[in-house]
Amino acid sequence: MKTKFLTIFLLCFLSLFPLFSNSLPISDEKEINGDINWWCSSTPHPDTCKYFMNRHPYSNLKPKCRDDFRTMTVQVALEQVHSARKYAKNLKHQCRTKKKKAVWRDCNELLSNTVLQLNCTIEGFRANNTSDFDAQTWLSTALTNLEICQSGSQDLNVTQLLSPILTSNVSQLISNCLAVNGVLLEHQEYQDGFPSWVTPGQRKLLQSSLTLSRTANAVVALDGSGQFRSIQAAINYATSRRVGNARVIIYVKRGVYTENIFISSTMNKVMLIGDGLSYTIITGSRSVAGGYTTYSCATLGVDGIGFMARGITFRNTAGPQNGQAVALRSASDLSVFYACGFEGYQDTLFVQAQRQFYKNCYISGTIDFIFGNAAVVFQNCNIYVRKPLWGQVNVITAQGRGDPFQNSAISIQNSRIVAAPELRPVVGSFQTYLGRPWQKYSRTVFLKNYFDSLINRAGWLPWLNTDFGIDTVYYGEYGNFGPGASTRFRVKWKGFHVITSANVASRFTVANLIAGRAWLPSTGVPFIAGL
Repeated sequence: MKTKFLTIFLLCFLSLFPLFSNSLPISDEKEINGDINWWCSSTPHPDTCKYFMNRHPYSNLKPKCRDDFRTMTVQVALEQVHSARKYAKNLKHQCRTKKKKAVWRDCNELLSNTVLQLNCTIEGFRANNTSDFDAQTWLSTALTNLEICQSGSQDLNVTQLLSPILTSNVSQLISNCLAVNGVLLEHQEYQDGFPSWVTPGQRKLLQSSLTLSRTANAVVALDGSGQFRSIQAAINYATSRRVGNARVIIYVKRGVYTENIFISSTMNKVMLIGDGLSYTIITGSRSVAGGYTTYSCATLGVDGIGFMARGITFRNTAGPQNGQAVALRSASDLSVFYACGFEGYQDTLFVQAQRQFYKNCYISGTIDFIFGNAAVVFQNCNIYVRKPLWGQVNVITAQGRGDPFQNSAISIQNSRIVAAPELRPVVGSFQTYLGRPWQKYSRTVFLKNYFDSLINRAGWLPWLNTDFGIDTVYYGEYGNFGPGASTRFRVKWKGFHVITSANVASRFTVANLIAGRAWLPSTGVPFIAGL
């Protein structure tokens, strides 16, 4: 089974899916008098909630309002994740094969990140300094992490190794957190321009060619003209010597760098700047067929908050015969990729989780080559569909939203979808689709894009010839044009929508899906906030 997971800011989409049906209006909560069983009955998984909430030390607690109950649900989930993580650490000595070791490493990292996401959420609630939207993003990521761990064990057929910790209880507890917090989400307004998380100085770095040899914290060059020949070594050095919370800038001179790079959750605010996507290339060849999970096969994997990249191509050369082979895996919240390339075949770009923005990039691949559970917007990008193996079909997206309260989606806007040069001579021999439902609540929209004639007139493909998700997904098309853009013969699924309202389409824009007005302006990357 494939591994795919993604997160995205859709807080104004609560109208598109029902809140849990038996919740009372917030104004009625004072009448409940702290009845924990009533509160649990208002969640998607009441039995799991009641079981853990009625155990020590929570059995005597009586939440006075939804905020109290929300904090309790996250705390209970966090305790169960701690238990799962402790159990997982004890399994290390049982991992004697390459496949078991690969899955264990992934899951240990993912469980650690889940602890981080839940801790951030609780600390924000207690300090009253985080938005409900931020909390929904972090909770969505926590749930996605567990799903990625599960799918990685399926990738390498070692599901029995971690089955004791991948119980439904932990996932259901986090799902309850998402539902409780989802009721409290409010729409927020932001300033025009880039998301505010990028400062004016960072905008200049992304937009202009400064004298990077002097301004960068570290310079990487294959010819020895920099301080480092390895990008990973430069990142490790610069982040370990960071002053305060300053951004770390790594200038990567032109050249083809063969290395697999990992930017951990402790390496925040890293910026990689190359000499242009045709000149600075980072390449690897890991794949699932080669014994890695989808999560760990990435040429670049990044978890640290606020990652930025400009003028670099990320490539995976494993080829179509080796299945899943990721060029970039990003779970970096508030991350930006500007004028970058992503090259591969199956699973090229893994937009794993959190809020992400891609501008003036090009992405190439064959099967599910933009996938994951992030809240992500692609703007003014070129999407090239490559030639797959004979007998295969091309699928551009596979969005991984598995819970109706996760605020994630893939939005592709003002971009071009065309056949790559290798596919053009035989384009009639292969079918190409916009997406398929990797998870039950998959959510993907295309806004004002150019579709070349390679797009199959049905538009969307069922998952493995089943009716999985066709009633619960949200797939939308708005204002697209070109020979492949007609919606006349599109699928007749309940979850497919020909969007005719600008108000509906705007929910998937930079301003609303990823709250881009709040943080993109500081990055300096040009963007369109609305339609």
